[in-house]
Amino acid sequence: MKSKVLIYGSPLLRKHSNMLEEAQQQLFQNLYDTLDMEGGIGLAAPQIGVLKRVFIINTEPIAKYDISVENFRRLVINPEIVDFSNETSMYNEGCLSIPEVYEQIKRPNTLRVKYFDEHFNHVDRDISGIEARIFQHEYDHLEGILFIDHINSFRKAIIINKLKRIQRIGKLMKNHW
Repeated sequence: MKSKVLIYGSPLLRKHSNMLEEAQQQLFQNLYDTLDMEGGIGLAAPQIGVLKRVFIINTEPIAKYDISVENFRRLVINPEIVDFSNETSMYNEGCLSIPEVYEQIKRPNTLRVKYFDEHFNHVDRDISGIEARIFQHEYDHLEGILFIDHINSFRKAIIINKLKRIQRIGKLMKNHW
């Protein structure tokens, strides 16, 4: 089952998500189906209107063109970022909730993370590269943070008209649901 991805301007995108207490297979499948239909490399539950601490990562779209990227799909439940490296890098990020907007975002290269997998097995590991990048982006969604919150006010002023247009479209779409 595919859900509609909430668009910039939806108040749900700015809310903090609650812990997921038990496996919800329908929610997990919904996240996978929605990401498969929309394309992209990650999707958090708040983006489909569910304020639970769960997201998915799918590196397949990148791994097709970059053999250095491991191809995997991973469900992440109740994540924590325990530690991060001081070494950072820039990457041109986008978001299904903010279509057609891409910005250079600076994030730590390596993370120590804890989470539960789809079987509620505890996972504690170090991640780096594109996986760490996607993890941080999706984790931000669980905190009510969008990638554009990481850009400076000058860059935000440049894209403000795009953001206002997306917000207007989101309001129109909401009236048709």
